[in-house]
Amino acid sequence: MKTLDAIAAELAGYDPNALPAHTVNAFLSRMVAAVDTTETLPLMQCLGRVLAQDVISPIDVPAHDNSAMDGYAFAGLALQSDTPLQLKPVGFALAGKAYQGPVGPGECVKITTGAVMPAGLDTVVPQEMVTHAGVGEAATISIPAGALRLGDNRRFRGEDLQKNHAALKAGTVLSPAALGLLASLGLPTLRVFRRLRVAYFSTGDEILSLGETPREGAVYDSNRYTVWGLLQRMGIECIDMGVVRDDPNALKAAFLSAAQQADAIVTSGGVSVGEADHTKAMMRELAHSETPGEGGVVFWKIAMRPGRPMAVGRLGKVPLFGLPGNPVAVMVTFLAFVRPALWQMMGARADDPSIQPPLLKAKSLEPIRKKPGRTEYQRAIVSAGADGSLNVRITGQQGSGVLSSMVQAIGLLVLHHEQGNIATGDLVDVMVFNGVI
Repeated sequence: MKTLDAIAAELAGYDPNALPAHTVNAFLSRMVAAVDTTETLPLMQCLGRVLAQDVISPIDVPAHDNSAMDGYAFAGLALQSDTPLQLKPVGFALAGKAYQGPVGPGECVKITTGAVMPAGLDTVVPQEMVTHAGVGEAATISIPAGALRLGDNRRFRGEDLQKNHAALKAGTVLSPAALGLLASLGLPTLRVFRRLRVAYFSTGDEILSLGETPREGAVYDSNRYTVWGLLQRMGIECIDMGVVRDDPNALKAAFLSAAQQADAIVTSGGVSVGEADHTKAMMRELAHSETPGEGGVVFWKIAMRPGRPMAVGRLGKVPLFGLPGNPVAVMVTFLAFVRPALWQMMGARADDPSIQPPLLKAKSLEPIRKKPGRTEYQRAIVSAGADGSLNVRITGQQGSGVLSSMVQAIGLLVLHHEQGNIATGDLVDVMVFNGVI
């Protein structure tokens, strides 16, 4: 974890009024560190948590060669490409109850999915592919010529996971699929990083809390509820500190209280040019005074739309993310920058797919004006074309206060720093929300 002075030195080569968006995450990643506390929890309590150590498989999965189909197991060397194969069933192999008897030439064993392959047998024909003849002791099955190859429909021991090999790496965000995989190893508990604690509040005299009487020039606070939802989706312990007025004493008390309770602080409002400067002034004062040499704050103007202004710093050792006040800008800057940094603090690996929603390629259904020199995140609706390709269109007005556009959208159309105008039919990148928003 680098000091802010060191990070500022790295930023010296960039225009402080137009910091490229694609550089921000690299700087933030050097400003934060993973929490140093872990805990052991029952598997059922680990959804969404981050593994604190590699999980080494104690067993092979599957534990035996087994059948991938309901059908008949036999020795595949008997197959011939131009002649049907006739076999005599001599027993049953059931899942959880292996067949123990001998199987001779020209014989087979009826088998269910997951059942252990009888000794000497290596191929399974699905039951719907065979024809039957005779009854009782005279019963036979016939496999059509060329229908199978040796080894078909057999799962090998350890083909999913091998004993004494890593099943999952430390830093993996535990999804439902990951829990199922770990359960298949018979593991009742896991060592995970503790939940991150994040304090958040909105700032400004113009902000109304829900239930307050409307007044001219004031707006109801939507950002706190959005930030709460974004943090909840990450499994973070949320500390809601409400709305803080543009008063130095109130702001100081809020920041100090947040730094004492939380691992990170997220605020909205008070970081733009022209806004009341109490928030910015208090950030600077506290960041440099509470823990000399460890704190600090910088105010970036990121070359992006929406969400140009952003404050980043530390109050002592607690990272601080000061987001813009406009609702869409709050969500975009959180998704693009804050979310990956918080996942890093939670111990997640940088290459874990949960860290950042994927970028998909889609054809633009309309021309879009865009100047090179900034990254734009436009609210997008994706649909499937007649040829099966993905198409994308924007939701309409893209103002940073148009909160309804984020409800309509299923992702963000990402127009990168160097891109210019987009023509109809051009391929563009789309960041799909996929349950994040």
